[in-house]
Amino acid sequence: MTALPIDEVLPELLAHLRKAGRAVLQAPPGAGKTTRVPLAMLEAGLTDKKIVMLEPRRLAARAAAERMAETLGVPVGRTIGYRVRGDTKVSKDTRIEVVTEGILTRMIQSDPELTGIGAVIFDEFHERSLNADLGLALSLEITDALREDLILLAMSATLDAAPVAKLMKAPIVTSEGRSFPVETRWLSKPRSKIERFENGFADLILKAATETEGGILAFLPGEGEIRRVMAQLDGRLPKSARLRPLYGALPFKTQREAIQPESDGRKIVLATAIAETSLTIEDIRVVVDGGLARRARFDPGSGMSRLVTERVTKAEATQRAGRAGRVAEGVAYKFWSKGEDGALSAFPPAEIEAADLSGLALELALWGAQAGDLPFLTQPPEGALAEAQGLLRMLGALDEKGLITGHGRSLARLPLHPRLAHMLAIAGPDAADLAALLADRDPVQGGGVDLSLRLEALRDPRRFAATRTATMNRGAIDRIRTEAKRLRSVVDGTPNKPVDPAEMAALAYPDRIGLRRKGDAARFQLSGGKGAVMDDGDALAGARLIVATDLDGNPREARIRQAIQITEASVRDLFEDQISWVDICTWSKRDRRVIARQQEMFGAIALDDRIWKTVPDHAVAEAMLDGVRNLGLSPALTDAARRFLARVKIGREAGLDLPDMSEGVLMETIKDWLLPHLSSVRAAADWKRFDLLPALRGMLDWAQQKSLDSAVPATFETPLGRSIPIDYSGEHPEISLRLQEMFGQTTHPRVGITPLRVTLLSPAQRPVQTTMNLPGFWAGSYADVRKDMKAAYPKHPWPEDPTEADPTLRAKRRRT
Repeated sequence: MTALPIDEVLPELLAHLRKAGRAVLQAPPGAGKTTRVPLAMLEAGLTDKKIVMLEPRRLAARAAAERMAETLGVPVGRTIGYRVRGDTKVSKDTRIEVVTEGILTRMIQSDPELTGIGAVIFDEFHERSLNADLGLALSLEITDALREDLILLAMSATLDAAPVAKLMKAPIVTSEGRSFPVETRWLSKPRSKIERFENGFADLILKAATETEGGILAFLPGEGEIRRVMAQLDGRLPKSARLRPLYGALPFKTQREAIQPESDGRKIVLATAIAETSLTIEDIRVVVDGGLARRARFDPGSGMSRLVTERVTKAEATQRAGRAGRVAEGVAYKFWSKGEDGALSAFPPAEIEAADLSGLALELALWGAQAGDLPFLTQPPEGALAEAQGLLRMLGALDEKGLITGHGRSLARLPLHPRLAHMLAIAGPDAADLAALLADRDPVQGGGVDLSLRLEALRDPRRFAATRTATMNRGAIDRIRTEAKRLRSVVDGTPNKPVDPAEMAALAYPDRIGLRRKGDAARFQLSGGKGAVMDDGDALAGARLIVATDLDGNPREARIRQAIQITEASVRDLFEDQISWVDICTWSKRDRRVIARQQEMFGAIALDDRIWKTVPDHAVAEAMLDGVRNLGLSPALTDAARRFLARVKIGREAGLDLPDMSEGVLMETIKDWLLPHLSSVRAAADWKRFDLLPALRGMLDWAQQKSLDSAVPATFETPLGRSIPIDYSGEHPEISLRLQEMFGQTTHPRVGITPLRVTLLSPAQRPVQTTMNLPGFWAGSYADVRKDMKAAYPKHPWPEDPTEADPTLRAKRRRT
């Protein structure tokens, strides 16, 4: 057996596992940890039970099992076996079982003691997948509560091991690995933004093929990019070159061809991140890195996790480049400039921080624990977890207390997102096609948003290609059909009632049933409360009710990317127990009035809407309070009301026991003092005509009103006995009245000891003089005013001595 770098640390690792039952192993790609460690543990007899090793991908799981079986000289499925989605090779003799990460969760949920399993190995833990984080958390709880003998080992290529070791309370073992120098070649400058990625990347591969020797491993983000780059390279490579694609959806035979040595010619492997760490690809001397990676992120548009394309991190770029130095000195070409390299993030984020957490929330409920009860390396974000739990309650998987229901247990057994599992559980095997379709990327481009078009392509691809102008991705269609076949085999029974595709979609997306708003534009109100818009020219733009299965995620008004028309009868049939009549009396900012309706509601959409003719006055008044909060107090503040507020303010400043009537306090307490007065107010126009003074005066009791009138009177009584309102809004309290009404007044008017500011008016009600010393005015400038006024208003009296004249508002009597 060829010696590998990991062999040097195996004795130390086995000693720690034998003593502590736990360890963290750091080893770079190519050190041999995946294939040597499980065999070493088996040979050392650390456990007489089965060893289970988790791999993040199906290809890595199969490849690891095959390599270990080859080492022992036994067929796969005997001593060494594997279990992945859609393929299992194990037997009663299997001692090492390689599984994909989600399978461990199912093992634990079905048998918390992990009967018959003596050790669990988390390989490539640095990828921090959601399933790996959950699997480790559950395993740690099992060892603490049920199985002290269970051996746990986390293995990683680039992970900062200290936090994991602290969480596991485990020692760290490090293998330095072995690699040859790798020369890095960057672009001389950032590539043009208008250049197509596939075109430029294909040119870089050709450049690498010209300048180097040995196998080439080129990293691309996904299957689509691999296919397009292959098309760009077609006919441009030497005849001896062999192009080998490598991605998860390929048949295992084709994947194996990319991994194994080439019998003749030069191998050029176009691979996704599947080739970063957990696979050994023979003969590679050159790496060409496109600098992109796909990660699972919660997609508000689909309501599930989607793979999004992002820049690689430094850790990922280092791992990729290291593939060129496994067997000899190598070269790594990077499809970005050296200046751009410094802007890369250090490590990729853990999936638990950004992915959809509905599946995790369901598993936690099935386990009977809260997230904070389990030892997660990274705790799930509270907001995202609460949103996921809300969805599960909507689907009937959790009850109102957050406990799992019988239906939730059924969903947990299905290998799908809870939305799609709910649909499959209720609609039965007939929903398998739609479940597989919604779980994958859209296989049809250019055909509008109608989901029915995608189902048509799925059921008869040949006819679709011959009769439709839309573009169909045949590879995606084949993959979806394969997955649909698998799903039909895992769901039991028949549906309770016939369910068409639109009803199936509604089962998965009860929060995405959209009712078209009134108007020309194709805008929809979704049952979950959000708004969505469709292109006006789309075939579904005129539909009254739709189910939106994919949106662009815009938080204000999402654009519909995929939907299907549904009938009202179907909505009523599916959600009869969730539809109810609601009396709505509310303030409409748009209409600037109280709207009173009786609506038959499903979530946030009204299937029927009627005027509420018998709405009670108190309901109108309550709604109008919101109108007042929207419009403010100003429209209803008459001059008299403003004077009253000014008097109260002055009274409070003078020490009177009066309530605070500042605008902020009035708005905060509006329900207490204004509500009884609003029964006849329904609109902004009514509010503008409303007089606030009675409501404001009603805030004072009899004693308070009496003290206010005494200390800060509302009016001044003129010599003619008329009451003139006093304005307290300025620096000084003020009155305005005709000059002639003050004839005979020899003292200056006052409020208490405070002199009033008096504005004297002409007979035409125009200001003539403003004074705070009336006797001084009579003795001084009155003579000049008299001269002007006598000329302007000769029919009115203008005595030489106003202090001796009688006050009047009349003109002189006409002579007979």
